[in-house]
Amino acid sequence: MDLLAGLTPTKQIFAADAYLLTGFVQNEDDLWRDLQQVISAAPLRHMVTPRGFAMSVATSSCGALGWVSDKKGYRYAKEDPLTGKAWPAMPASFLALATSATSETGFANFVPDACLINEYKVGARMGLHQDKDEQDFKQPIVSVSLGCTATFQFGALARSDKPIKILLNHGDVLVFGGASRLCYHGILPLKSGMHALLGARRMNMTFRKAA
Repeated sequence: MDLLAGLTPTKQIFAADAYLLTGFVQNEDDLWRDLQQVISAAPLRHMVTPRGFAMSVATSSCGALGWVSDKKGYRYAKEDPLTGKAWPAMPASFLALATSATSETGFANFVPDACLINEYKVGARMGLHQDKDEQDFKQPIVSVSLGCTATFQFGALARSDKPIKILLNHGDVLVFGGASRLCYHGILPLKSGMHALLGARRMNMTFRKAA
């Protein structure tokens, strides 16, 4: 059931070196199948922040490295702390989507080694933050949206700067790097909704070059 078949992707620049590719996902059936296999091997869980609060989003990872949060801090790790095993390998469909999105937006030679998977249910949110646990800030961030529509906030280099708001729909892809690589961004609480493929939730995959 390819809900995006026949849709024409568009590219919008919403900040310096920051792009919204609407309807960019064209192989959603393969992507969803592979995503479910990753989650089966590395189950979604609500990680704890360094301050001891459970995150409202449930997370997992795939690739050589996975993003981890606990009372020791935010970091990348080679092993899933829940299973004690290496994170699942990054599926070919994931890698193809991430690299095609960066090619479309002018970020050459991007090869992600980590994909953070976030599951949003009604009320789940992601506060304004910077992606700064990676070693090379010259590498862009690629964020893929599946399922229910969410409101993305994108600010500037200071948390106090007022962010703009962008609706992210199923199949949309964000790419930001360069001058916008360390801009604050987040997701407002997810509103109730229903998607034909994913049900009452939103799945997000964020690709990074962590090491």
